[in-house]
Amino acid sequence: MSDIAALLRRLEKGGIPISKPIREAMIDVDVEDFTDYDTDAFYSDRPVPFMETDQGAIKTISAPHMVATLLHHMELNSGEEVVILGAKGGYIAALTAKIVGEHGSVRVLDPSEDAIHHLRSRLTHWPTVEARVLESVDIAPVAFPGEFDRVLVTGQLSSLPAWMTERLVDGGFILAPLGPKTSQQLVKVERQGHEMFPTELGPVAFGPVDLKDAQQGPMDANELADLIELAIQTCEDLELFEDGERHAMEDLVVNLRSLPDDLPPPGDGSMPIEEHPMIQLMWQAAPSFFRLWPMLQTMIQPNLAQPGATEWDEEDGFDDFGF
Repeated sequence: MSDIAALLRRLEKGGIPISKPIREAMIDVDVEDFTDYDTDAFYSDRPVPFMETDQGAIKTISAPHMVATLLHHMELNSGEEVVILGAKGGYIAALTAKIVGEHGSVRVLDPSEDAIHHLRSRLTHWPTVEARVLESVDIAPVAFPGEFDRVLVTGQLSSLPAWMTERLVDGGFILAPLGPKTSQQLVKVERQGHEMFPTELGPVAFGPVDLKDAQQGPMDANELADLIELAIQTCEDLELFEDGERHAMEDLVVNLRSLPDDLPPPGDGSMPIEEHPMIQLMWQAAPSFFRLWPMLQTMIQPNLAQPGATEWDEEDGFDDFGF
């Protein structure tokens, strides 16, 4: 069995819906064609980088379970016109083009010239895929043709731009991670006549569409509190809490938010990391925090879980919390 076939089998066992068209596309399209980085992590259901900017920002191809989930919720059909905001190395565009076929089209927009250059270099033999640089997410692209059956946003947005919803056909929809930079809801927004109907599909954590919005360096207390609140919601939904854990985590959120706004993040060199108030609060919240830390790590990566992973090292990241 090939690596990708074995991965897809694990994903299905983990509860990820994979239709026949999605399976065929993921088997036919090699992720190695879209990155020069090592792809071993991809087959353990983790994101892989495809580009690093001069400023040190990393752009990734999403983990396979998230790719499959996005494609599932897109409900793609042969011949559809699809817009993708966020290049993701060209991998998702190629999968989408494979599913909509030669009578469909895929138009990719990204604010990063480097990301679009990378995508074009990898999709030279895909005639149904068009890519162009977007001047601003909030401004409609100039001379951009047609209406949209489907729109997939592959990075964080605070809200949908007006030009995107205005061009959506009746019965069409937008799939996007909407919310603050630390955590979002995956939302499907469908047009029915003159009205838009949003449906929340679950919590996710994507990096921003625009690299200029990407946060660099260690997270501060409020950002960590945001992630813990997302973990609390997820654990509550999945009934994962043990006795007293929810109360302990809610107390940790309150304590983190009470720290001074001007407190430097851990690891900036202003004090030994073990003496930092954030680290001390996390140690005080043990063992509840330790048990939830793997979930928080996967949110930071940015995904909630890796159902197709081959193994998990429980010792990773516990000594310094990744700071």
